[in-house]
Amino acid sequence: MKFVFTDKKVNLPTKVHAYAEKKVGKLDRYFKADAEAAIVFSVEKGRNNVELTVRSGGTIIRVAESTSDMFATIDAAVASVERQLRKNKARLEKRLRQDAFVRSVDEEVSSFAPEAEEEDDFKIVRTKKFPIKPMTVEEAVLQMNLVDHTFFAFKDVDHDGAFSVVYKRNDGGYGLIEDAE
Repeated sequence: MKFVFTDKKVNLPTKVHAYAEKKVGKLDRYFKADAEAAIVFSVEKGRNNVELTVRSGGTIIRVAESTSDMFATIDAAVASVERQLRKNKARLEKRLRQDAFVRSVDEEVSSFAPEAEEEDDFKIVRTKKFPIKPMTVEEAVLQMNLVDHTFFAFKDVDHDGAFSVVYKRNDGGYGLIEDAE
């Protein structure tokens, strides 16, 4: 497993990176191909934050944890990834293609805060382009959960590759938006 460490606004000793490499390296047994782990460390308001993103093939799993101790935060992040893997292992093995997770959105769309602007004046603050791969609705829901997002855009293979979006509903269920054409 390859590791990429990023320290945001904090200088950590090498023993923290070595500890993270040792703990996250244990996740390697879950992945068939060479995996890459991106670990972002930060400290905000006395809390130690770790964002762990593991990529293997097209599968992306992302977790974020925060505790008062950096070592405990690393342990919590690894435990969260293991929990996600165990929770979805049967689905991944039984129902999905090998290349079901070739593409994924890495970051959620930033939230929109209304400002004192004209009603028709919308300011685009970020544009993101990514390929949209064909998959089933179930695969899209699984990928959305793995990257911990609230929505996921995909091409629905059950409807001749029509553009669709799955999203998490406030009641805990999922919604599907389909192209009407």
